[in-house]
Amino acid sequence: MGRNWYLLWSGSAISALGDGIFLAALPLLATTLTQDPKLIAGVSFFGTLPWLLAALPAGAAADRYDGRRLLLAALWVQCGLMAVLAAFHSTHIAFLYVMAFLIGTAENVPRAVGQPLIKATVDDRLLERANGRLFASQAVALKFAGPPLGGLLFATAVAAPFWVNALTFGLAALLVVGMRTERRQPTLKPKAREGLRWLVQHRVLRTVTVVSATTNLCIAMTMATLVLFAERRLGLGGAGFGALLATLACGGVAGALLAERVLGRVRRAVEITVVLIPLMWLGIATVAHDLATVAVFAVVSSFCTAVWGVATSSLRQRAVPAELLGRVSSAQTLITWGVQPVGALLGGLVADRFGLLAPWYVAVALRTAVGLLAVRPLRAHFAAAALNVHCAAEPEQDAAVTFPDASR
Repeated sequence: MGRNWYLLWSGSAISALGDGIFLAALPLLATTLTQDPKLIAGVSFFGTLPWLLAALPAGAAADRYDGRRLLLAALWVQCGLMAVLAAFHSTHIAFLYVMAFLIGTAENVPRAVGQPLIKATVDDRLLERANGRLFASQAVALKFAGPPLGGLLFATAVAAPFWVNALTFGLAALLVVGMRTERRQPTLKPKAREGLRWLVQHRVLRTVTVVSATTNLCIAMTMATLVLFAERRLGLGGAGFGALLATLACGGVAGALLAERVLGRVRRAVEITVVLIPLMWLGIATVAHDLATVAVFAVVSSFCTAVWGVATSSLRQRAVPAELLGRVSSAQTLITWGVQPVGALLGGLVADRFGLLAPWYVAVALRTAVGLLAVRPLRAHFAAAALNVHCAAEPEQDAAVTFPDASR
């Protein structure tokens, strides 16, 4: 698939490992400063708030400037921020909020340039394979290997996971340096809102965005106080919490690697994932009282999530014109990731008022309702895609696939 692709893939996997370490270590660090569910949820809130504020500008930058150079700058900035957090980790909970916000802001750039870089380094016919491998490596690093390592490093020394995270960003930057791409000259300043406007007009991607946003909102609700769920319901410590995060995503590795085959052979694969995901959450909330039981439901959920991710990423890369891909991807990020601070706040408030299981039940109800509304329009598109009938590049040519308007 080419030297540039393998360097990009390797750099993404290494930085994802650092993100996985950070995913486990940051909430553990927060519990050393407070046991208040609302304050702990605040870490998730400030860490995800940048998706609302910086996603569109990052997308405009991705369409205007050289993606490789932007990615390289973002990785070095993240490396420096993580080193600062490692050095001053025990200052105050407010300091964690500031660092979570800054690190989240820097993360917008790799997210924005990633889609155009993948499309630029991989043939169109290989997009499912490339996205599947990328999702698999990220699942292993971000959610399977990273969190347990983060928990173990935290148990060894509080600052250790953050120093290691800084190292992973540095190594990823060195790999990106090795990429040999055609240098892109800055174009005229693109309008950031054009990506959002294009997305809203594209009926299939609009449906996908609504489902993904609802899923991320619900995940943020449950993740905001997951560390307390692990401690009080499952009886897990720091290392155990890292293992819990790994079990929540281990099925994603298999799902990403098998997504190309599943999507090619099972015509209703996408709609099946839409239905199964909230059912697995319900199982975690109702019958899971130990790590092993949680793992059973989590494997199925993460498998479905990976298949969904590969299918929708490939759809976006094919449907969106190259000159708009950075902005449309960031517009989706604005919506699908921008709901996370709202979910984090809701999760903390609901857990504080009604108990640690309440966010799970709210998530199941909300995700089920939206998923049922989306099944029919998604079936119309992805059944055709399984027969190699790809969506058109112009938004208005997808008129047969609609998402029910709330006003109807």
